[in-house]
Amino acid sequence: MTITYDPAHPEYLDEADIRNELSRVFDVCHRCRRCIDKCDSFPSMFAAIDRRGGEDAGLMTPVEQDRVVEACLQCQQCRLACPYTPALHELRIDFPRLMLRAEAMMRANVITSPRTRSATQVLARTDTVGALGSATASLANRMIAKPGSLTRRLLAVTTGVSAVRLLPPYARQRFSTWFRRRPRVMAGERARSVTVFPTCLVEYRATEIGKDLVKVYERNGIECEVSGARCCGAPWLHAGELRRFVEVATRNAAVLADEIRRGTDVVVPQPTCSYVLRNDYVDHVGGPDAELVAAHTFDAAEYLMNVHLDDGAALDTMFNGDTPDHITYHAPCHLRAQEIGLRSRDLLKLTGAEVTVVQQCSGVGVTWGLRVADEEASIRRGKALADEIERAGGEVVAGDCHRANTAILEQLGRRAHHPIQVIARAYGIPEED
Repeated sequence: MTITYDPAHPEYLDEADIRNELSRVFDVCHRCRRCIDKCDSFPSMFAAIDRRGGEDAGLMTPVEQDRVVEACLQCQQCRLACPYTPALHELRIDFPRLMLRAEAMMRANVITSPRTRSATQVLARTDTVGALGSATASLANRMIAKPGSLTRRLLAVTTGVSAVRLLPPYARQRFSTWFRRRPRVMAGERARSVTVFPTCLVEYRATEIGKDLVKVYERNGIECEVSGARCCGAPWLHAGELRRFVEVATRNAAVLADEIRRGTDVVVPQPTCSYVLRNDYVDHVGGPDAELVAAHTFDAAEYLMNVHLDDGAALDTMFNGDTPDHITYHAPCHLRAQEIGLRSRDLLKLTGAEVTVVQQCSGVGVTWGLRVADEEASIRRGKALADEIERAGGEVVAGDCHRANTAILEQLGRRAHHPIQVIARAYGIPEED
């Protein structure tokens, strides 16, 4: 049994070694049970052990272990709650990283189901599918617009992508195209410069987030450029496709490091992608480029609050536009996992609004929750999030993760806005189509 989370370790993909390590960790988790409400991995694990007298996780079958792995959406919340992490305890448990290791083993040994592998091939090719979707936006959006339609059911059969989940539409113009063509306007004196890593979601779908980010930053004297890096690769990583992820991450780390060495920081408007750049590139690529990228990557709201709190610097807080009295803010899992504090909440408070924080997981990971295999469990968690938002009662709902925001729209019929968009409207910056 090898306790390792290093993908370069010779035993990293060894099935017997991994199954022994799963038994060791599951025994500890079963005794602790602190994470029973974090995701379906833990109830599945506990039930399997309890059926055998509740004494020995080593009695679980490989199929039962695999169910635990498949239920993990890499939200990282169990790691935050765990008292046995490598930094805290000699047992050295990092449950999400163990799940990544097991997922990679399952993929390498063709244990993952054909339907799940098929969904990965569609959902992980974000740049290819995104570019095609934007180029044919009218047709593509008609095909995906109506959950449960005949077209969506046929796509589910052929691709493994859920027929019932709401999917964000494609933009007719990519964010990077808009950025190249727009007139450059700096409302204030240039004080800093950043490279915007737009993420595949902002590049091809939610381009309005990127547009508002650039305008808010420029209003505060922060010059923006758009990174030449592509999708962060998280869909490949979370599906156990290590080779493909390392290829993407190595290329991106080199591009981003070169941009940083020219004097910019990297700003990311989607929390999963900023988490991957800060953590998974270091684990799977390593070296000076990955380390430099991790040290200079910031969440979009985090960077603005850093500017605001710097000595001698402050954001423009003259909010003459639409400033709601009460905002319900959803703090996404991958943003909380970065342990940087609730910077988006703090940014929203600058408008004078009362901000209520909701921390319920949306049940949507990178691709998890969009596949047929995950849809039921994901929708159940999305409903729990919607219930908390309803109870909070804010006139505006904000959240950094566009996947989570889409789940909120799916459940409530109510649009959730990225915090940067709320700030843009508070400044009086009109929303672009």
